[in-house]
Amino acid sequence: MVILHQISDFIHPVLVSKAPPSYYYEGYSQGEIKRLPRTALAEEVARGLMRYLKQDARYSNEGKMYGILLVELPSGEIRVIKAFSGLLNGVSLVEGWAPPIPGRSEVAFDEAQVLSQLDAIKQELISLQQIPSRHEYESLSRHFADKILQLNILHQQRKHERQQRRLQLVNEEELLEESRRDGIEKKLLKRQRDEALHPLKQIIESADARIAELKQQRKEISRQLQVKMHAVYTLTNFLGMSQSLQQLMPQAPTGTGDCCAPKLLHYAATHNLKPLAMAEFWWGASLPNGDKIQGEFYGACSERCQPIMGFLLSGLHTIELTPSIYEDEYIIVINKPSGLLSVPGRYRDTQDSVLSRLRNILPDGMKLIPVHRLDQDTSGILLIARNLDIYRQLATQFQQRQVHKVYEAVVCGNINTSGIIQLPLWGNPENRPYQEVNWEYGKDCITHYKVISNNSNNTRVEFTPLTGRPHQLRVHAADQQGLGTPILGDRLYGSDNSTRLHLHARELHFTHPILGKLSLQVKAPF
Repeated sequence: MVILHQISDFIHPVLVSKAPPSYYYEGYSQGEIKRLPRTALAEEVARGLMRYLKQDARYSNEGKMYGILLVELPSGEIRVIKAFSGLLNGVSLVEGWAPPIPGRSEVAFDEAQVLSQLDAIKQELISLQQIPSRHEYESLSRHFADKILQLNILHQQRKHERQQRRLQLVNEEELLEESRRDGIEKKLLKRQRDEALHPLKQIIESADARIAELKQQRKEISRQLQVKMHAVYTLTNFLGMSQSLQQLMPQAPTGTGDCCAPKLLHYAATHNLKPLAMAEFWWGASLPNGDKIQGEFYGACSERCQPIMGFLLSGLHTIELTPSIYEDEYIIVINKPSGLLSVPGRYRDTQDSVLSRLRNILPDGMKLIPVHRLDQDTSGILLIARNLDIYRQLATQFQQRQVHKVYEAVVCGNINTSGIIQLPLWGNPENRPYQEVNWEYGKDCITHYKVISNNSNNTRVEFTPLTGRPHQLRVHAADQQGLGTPILGDRLYGSDNSTRLHLHARELHFTHPILGKLSLQVKAPF
């Protein structure tokens, strides 16, 4: 059975794009962050697979995730492995596709029995939901509701007439008798309604009780099968370690291990193949809530794949996002690399960031809140709070300018002086994200600078901003009213003669809300 495919089976000609990865599959293991990118080439191969799926109606019968993994053979050749999540038209082993995780065959008989039981339960649930008594009950309820409404209107009219007759001194006893007859008439109609609806209501309540019983039975049957499957499903990583799903995730939800990513990575790990990039997408009927759309790429699912991603990727190289330079139960301080966003952007291609990566790999990831931000191209110290209370205390320090920040940069040209730059900055809404010096609309910005060293071409400068405006140091360096020369590698403000922006957040001095004064420093990487 052919599992390893040529790239040319999916795309032709094969063009290698230099675009940066749009997503990273990541996990935390053995004190390090492991990751695998979704590259432009992987996405093109995946689109080639989509074209293949589109030609065969079998692949559109049910919506599910599909994926491809680019791997390098020991010979250095590149191949493609493809996989689908769960079962494909009720079958787990399909020629040309990555096989299921080992262990499924051991519970195949139990699984078939359970699927048969679940189907029988499903059919009974449908029948109970559709019993004729439900429709009859609703129809009679509306009928009697209309009759009672009409009777109420008639009684109101009669009551008004009696009030008029009472003013004409009509016999009061006669009026009271008419009122009593109206009340009796209404009670008789309600009794008639209750006598008609009661038997139907009993049938419906009995059906609803059976539905609740069947749902609980379905849940328990699924749970028992899940326990058996997770005890025998065994995953292997690139260190050669093997563990069952039960060991990796004692409370793993149904379907864990059946997704594309575990299938692909396990196959690669057990066949001496080096993963290069992976891409997963949805194909078939889109989900009603819009959660999954045909042809769209998606990352690792948060419940099933993400918790085991660190184990699966163990043995691969670590990522550029270095381990934290300081971490405790209250804060995390990261040495952010140049080229990585601090927080996710608004669009699909700007989701990769320090925050999204940490949220994907840390147990308390969704509670993390960045206290400040660094430009995408700026490297250095980034402070992140681990809960809202700590964030508020630290944010107050930033707002009140109680935090001391020091940046190191290399600017184009020769600078010999030190001093203060005070130029107001304004973000032109028609030219975002560009900032400019504007004395009418700009906000006050103050930067201290000191020359560290220089040569005939460039000058190394230490910047100490007293304010924290977007692009403050970059504009204060580039503008003629400031240093008059851009930071090396700053393509936005006039320098394109380097592969990166030479600006680094080197030091951060602040008061830890629990531990007191804290000073952190990271050497500039340039």
